[in-house]
Amino acid sequence: MSSILTVTLNPTIDLFGEVEVVRPIRKMRMSEQQYDPGGGGINVARVIIEIGGDAETVFLGGGATGAWLDALLARDGIQRRMVPIVGETRVAFAVQERGSGFDYRFVPPGPAVSAEEAETCLDIVRARQAGYVVASGSLPADTPPDIYARMAQIVVEKGGRFVLDSSGEGLCVTLERSRVFLVKPSLGELGQLVGHELDEQGAREAAVGLVKRGAAEMVAVTMGAQGALLATADEVLRMPTPRVKVRSAIGAGDSFLGAMVWALSSGWAVKGAFHLGIAAGAAAVLTPGTKLCRREDIRALYPMSPDADTELAAGL
Repeated sequence: MSSILTVTLNPTIDLFGEVEVVRPIRKMRMSEQQYDPGGGGINVARVIIEIGGDAETVFLGGGATGAWLDALLARDGIQRRMVPIVGETRVAFAVQERGSGFDYRFVPPGPAVSAEEAETCLDIVRARQAGYVVASGSLPADTPPDIYARMAQIVVEKGGRFVLDSSGEGLCVTLERSRVFLVKPSLGELGQLVGHELDEQGAREAAVGLVKRGAAEMVAVTMGAQGALLATADEVLRMPTPRVKVRSAIGAGDSFLGAMVWALSSGWAVKGAFHLGIAAGAAAVLTPGTKLCRREDIRALYPMSPDADTELAAGL
């Protein structure tokens, strides 16, 4: 199995709770409170470890909330390295309205991060010999927009595979200036990249276009309840999401990516890894709030794939 390093430049502490009804002005007493470490790369590492793999996560953290985030990762047994920054790590929170089942998510932008602070993450990636490096999450304010592109170049020069899950400048600049192994935009993020909204056919064409121009070896487009598609040089795979009872859609994309990267790093074929990602994304919506997928749910959902490998499933 290849080693996996995840990088999170704009992590969060994720707070979650439930209320009966969301109303203005009045106090709403919350129940079922959760506190979880969050941010794309951190969530990917959490998923990989839940499945039974090994992952180390590198993240920027500052202030009292940075120390709290580090403590939450220690609680969950995540191998980690925090890069200190001047700013305070952000705290995001989500509330589920029990009456409707809707999630209300409040996500602050996070602290500004200087080029010098971000450069430390590049130094860590440069010093590690990881088979897979997963950079996931938004770019903090003031961070150089080419930071992921430079990271990708370092990983490729060291013989590793660079995986990207970002949006805005982080996604656009990286795909313009470097070649990544796998990129995982959502349908909306891919639409922002090409400059207009996309339907499924448009997403397929855009994903194939990225592969053809050499921006990525594989493009996985997640489409929520509609499933996902995966474009490679050889084929386009399309798979719907298994029908499950939705508790919360939070973390489904990170669960998809974490499971797919774990499978690829473990030697699974591309099709099997893609199907495992679909199963993990579906498993994530079975859990409340900021809880991610559970291994037993993935194990139950993966065989629902028409091309599931029962021998691989037995090893989950």
